[in-house]
Amino acid sequence: MLNVIDLRGHRPTTSELRRVLPRGGVDVNAVLPTVTPIVEDVRARGAEAALDYGEKYDRVRPEAVRVPGDVVKRAVEGLDPQVRAALEESIRRIRAVHAEQKPAAHTTTLGPGATVTEVFLPVRRVGLYVPGGKAVYPSSVLMNVIPAQEAGAESMVVCTPPQEEFGGWPHPTTLAACALLGIEEMWAVGGAQAIALMAYGDDAAGLEPVDKVTGPGNIFVAAAKRVVNGVVGIDAEAGPSEIAVLADATADATFVAADLISQAEHDEQAASVLITDSAELAEAVAAEVERLAARTLNSERAGSALGGKQSGIVLVDDLETAVAATNAYAPEHLEIHTRSPREVAGRIANAGAIFVGAYSPVPLGDYAAGSNHVLPTSGTARFTAGLTTHTFLKPVNLIEYDRTALEEVGPHIIALADAEQLPAHGEAIKARGIDAAQDGEEK
Repeated sequence: MLNVIDLRGHRPTTSELRRVLPRGGVDVNAVLPTVTPIVEDVRARGAEAALDYGEKYDRVRPEAVRVPGDVVKRAVEGLDPQVRAALEESIRRIRAVHAEQKPAAHTTTLGPGATVTEVFLPVRRVGLYVPGGKAVYPSSVLMNVIPAQEAGAESMVVCTPPQEEFGGWPHPTTLAACALLGIEEMWAVGGAQAIALMAYGDDAAGLEPVDKVTGPGNIFVAAAKRVVNGVVGIDAEAGPSEIAVLADATADATFVAADLISQAEHDEQAASVLITDSAELAEAVAAEVERLAARTLNSERAGSALGGKQSGIVLVDDLETAVAATNAYAPEHLEIHTRSPREVAGRIANAGAIFVGAYSPVPLGDYAAGSNHVLPTSGTARFTAGLTTHTFLKPVNLIEYDRTALEEVGPHIIALADAEQLPAHGEAIKARGIDAAQDGEEK
């Protein structure tokens, strides 16, 4: 089921690794011709267009975009007590982690009367997308809403697809998760049309546009984010789920196989990759994947993902090469199953989230570790981060100089302005009675 890429016998370069490592991903460009007209139509016609596209693609049209309060109330009342307890515990853990992430303002004093203070201002209104296609994702509600709340966003809306089996409203568990977090505004819209409606709003329907859109979704959601980027901020263009397991001969093959399968059941395009210097472990994991994947509820979906070009086993000569291969792959989720997992984790430069040791599996992070599961995919962990409280904060500098402080630096400003042939910049300084002849000038 799992393809094997044998890199033993030499030390591959980063360039080679980028070419040979398993990689699926999505071609967002391919769907832009489909998605762009949807975005433009929603921009022009608002909620009516969004509902039209929902009816066309999801075969369901809710009575309105906004989910009524009585529908949400029924969802909370009907929530399974065990699921509610699980959600509440996850909320507690996620909130504790994301509350600690909020940075404090700080001031740098550059001289008497010269300060620069950095403050962190929340994005005012955010739109949080929660998918609802092949599975139900109340956990994604938590992962999007809680960091926005901890950042101090004053207004937010959760957008999630309507479901025919629930009377045209979103899945009740998703609605209940929103209610547990105090979210009062939920829109029954999915796909590209949801991203467009959050970006442009609709005054006639009472739908206020947002300032930033976050959350995972399919290729059409990713493409719509690209189209509206600049009109609103976005977190990332998320691709299919990825897991890489970096393991040596000490790893438990059953643990590794179960964790590879756990992410493969998300989607046929999901990627599950084992990187190891142990041929014996590779063989054992391959056998366990075959055995366990056949038993799982979503075996057909998982089997497609595990057998795809995006998944596989990468064999290398030693742990150093395994670390290099992992950094080149830059997985969304990385598990480390080695003799000294904490030490190896310290050598990882590129990963969305790192799960250290045999008892820190990715599903822990998917639900209740306290970390966030909205993470960079398709190798983008080399240069970007997952969703955090920082996602919803804007660092802003407050510059405050008095006259004496400006006199001290003024001649330098005038000199640089003249050098750049922007004399009006210098003249703005001179207008305050400061010029290049001031005593503060340095020759």
